Amino acid sequence: MRRWDGLCAGASAVILAAGLLAACADKGLPPRQLAGADPERGREIARRAACGACHDIPGVDWPKGRTGGSLAGFASRPLIAGRVPNQPQTLVRWLRDPSAIAPETGMPAVPLTTAEARDVAAFLYTLQ
Repeated sequence: MRRWDGLCAGASAVILAAGLLAACADKGLPPRQLAGADPERGREIARRAACGACHDIPGVDWPKGRTGGSLAGFASRPLIAGRVPNQPQTLVRWLRDPSAIAPETGMPAVPLTTAEARDVAAFLYTLQ
């Protein structure tokens, strides 16, 4: 009976480990959303704030900056600027004052209200 108990315990451990690994598998991130934020208004704010001077932004025709890199596919990126987790509240803070999060960044503080930053974040999360 003891040998059988050991086999059952070992099999259970293998099944548990396999289940945990499957749960960690990349299943694609769901779209990030900010309640009450307006992505279309965010696109307009990004255009007006001249974010395109440094970034190539889908949906913003001009300018097409290259200093800050393209924002195409931003919604699927795990990190903001390759530094911090790409999460809505972090992105809102980043948009307003990136050097408060990463002092070495070249991105300047942008004079956005929290509501405007939330709208811009909502827009960025539409960029697949």
